[in-house]
Amino acid sequence: MTMHRTHIWSLAAVIALAGGLLAQNSGVTRTPVYKGEVSVPGREAVVARVEIAPGSEAGRHTHPGDEISYVLEGEVDVTIDGQATQHFKAGDGFSIPGGKIHNARNNGKVPVKLAGIYVVEKGQPLATPAK
Repeated sequence: MTMHRTHIWSLAAVIALAGGLLAQNSGVTRTPVYKGEVSVPGREAVVARVEIAPGSEAGRHTHPGDEISYVLEGEVDVTIDGQATQHFKAGDGFSIPGGKIHNARNNGKVPVKLAGIYVVEKGQPLATPAK
């Protein structure tokens, strides 16, 4: 029972941390659905459903670890600072190295739905807005 309760509190913390970034970008929702251990010391995995409304963007931000995403529906433009913007559609996957400033934008007319997998440092916010 204690382990289950701890898992729920950990998931609640992830939701609260993700909420800080979402407050600035009302057209983006990240719903964590899983958080668990990985084989890399000091890291954890977070799996989230991500949705970006038409005409919305995540805003420039970073993660304290790697992001691996799969486009379930729609199309998204991803820009990593210093690189050309890349366009992804349903069925495509992409990754963003930890600490890289990036943005995801939906220029289409339908919501973008992603499965986001993050392997991040324990105890750090899932996302931090870039300056």
